Amino acid sequence: MFVGQKDEVITTIQIKNLTIRHRKDLHPLLEDFQLVLSRGDKAVIVGEEGNGKSTLLKWIFDPAMIEGYAEATGSRSDQGEKLGYLPQELPEPDKKKTVYAFFSDMDAFWEQDVRERQQLLARLGLDDDVCFSEQLMGTLSGGEKVKIQMARLMLEKCDVWLLDEPSNDVDTDTLSWMEELIRDFPGAVLFISHDETLIEATANRVILLEQLRGKRATRWTVANVPFRQFAAEREAGFEKQAQQALNERRQERIALEKFQRIQQKVEYQQNAVSRQDPHSGRLLKKKMANVMSLRRRYEREHEQMTEFPERELAILVKFHGQQAIPRNKTVLELSLPVLTRPDGAVLARNVSLTVRGPEKICLTGRNGAGKTTLLRRIRDELAERADLSVCYMPQDYEELLELDETPIDFLAPSGDKEAVTAVRTYLGSMRYTAQEMFHPIRELSGGQKAKLLLLRISLSGANVLLLDEPTRNFSPLSGPEVRTLLRSFPGAIISVSHDRKYLAEVADKVFTLSEDGLTRTG
Repeated sequence: MFVGQKDEVITTIQIKNLTIRHRKDLHPLLEDFQLVLSRGDKAVIVGEEGNGKSTLLKWIFDPAMIEGYAEATGSRSDQGEKLGYLPQELPEPDKKKTVYAFFSDMDAFWEQDVRERQQLLARLGLDDDVCFSEQLMGTLSGGEKVKIQMARLMLEKCDVWLLDEPSNDVDTDTLSWMEELIRDFPGAVLFISHDETLIEATANRVILLEQLRGKRATRWTVANVPFRQFAAEREAGFEKQAQQALNERRQERIALEKFQRIQQKVEYQQNAVSRQDPHSGRLLKKKMANVMSLRRRYEREHEQMTEFPERELAILVKFHGQQAIPRNKTVLELSLPVLTRPDGAVLARNVSLTVRGPEKICLTGRNGAGKTTLLRRIRDELAERADLSVCYMPQDYEELLELDETPIDFLAPSGDKEAVTAVRTYLGSMRYTAQEMFHPIRELSGGQKAKLLLLRISLSGANVLLLDEPTRNFSPLSGPEVRTLLRSFPGAIISVSHDRKYLAEVADKVFTLSEDGLTRTG
């Protein structure tokens, strides 16, 4: 039961005839979309990177949020519900606020009964003192940011939650907590996630957004079933449709071969008949008319044949020119008496880590343990090594991305014609359209930004990769490709991740970071 939730409110949102297009090139993201969201619904939006999932969520919360890059027609009606929105990335103004300022900005913080607030925060695993922290929001770990933002939504007593990747950057314990939170919330939840475990544990409805035919056409599906059932039925439907289409074409080929034999026979007889035999000529002419009628029937049947099912294509990416690291080469020999945050707070003591050869190392631990801080410390140490080429992928993509640049600018800063041509080819393999290659990066989705950094890594020639949550924004279709790519990397990888599939398929060794240092756990 949620403290202070208004039980009498029946939450309902209705969306009619929603069409969303990019302003720059009028590329369609969504066309004639319809949805009714009711109290108790736990609906997940799934789809590939750049298919408009976050844009849809923003438009539902506040249409003004997408006006800078997209235009929309359609309507949303509700019964006066209060909407709460958790963004995929914390807005820049909020990053500069202290935690106390982030909470105190809302009236509900001051109106809430202290005991009630303490109970609510305890449900999130937070102490009431966190509300008065002077730590900047931007310096919190990814999981801490999610918890703080969820606490704010709950304090505001929102009736509908719109959550954009709530499972990003959270540890395993927090993931279980998030699943329970979504399931138990009495209102409606509309969320985006690439975490199949979270989706399977919570969603009772599935909204699939697709871009087909080189992103020239859109398709959306709303299914009122749990995700696992939806995925199984969808796959079975694809297989059935493909088999039916194949059978129909096989039968058509047999019929056409028979038709061609008949047509050729009649044509031969027409050519052979004597002009002195007009009766036979008339019969053959009538027979040919019947043959042509049969041909038109086959043409009509062909137009009505079952189409082969359309699927979105997965990304195609590989490493270019990376040199393997010898197995006996020491990549890292780290020994830290103490690991501290930038503000001097101690995170861990006696942190030691040795990496040799092409090992794939993964760091896990609770949110706020200092995993990102440790990865940055490793980055700084390896930066001085002349015998290594290191490439870093941060958790916050904006550390490396200039938001006003285009993907072409980012990957081919020289503007050289040959370099631009090559980059366009690479971006095409990552399923960017020609138009998206020239969109400002700020207009790209989190998944598209992740693709940019992944492509930069693949082209870098680096033999050591430092990756902070590398799979966090890749869809179930692209995720396996990314894991296969990283597993095949000939150099060393030191990463931070809570993605259980990544841990199982990529990591050679797993270490948990705690106050006592690093402990081998897998």
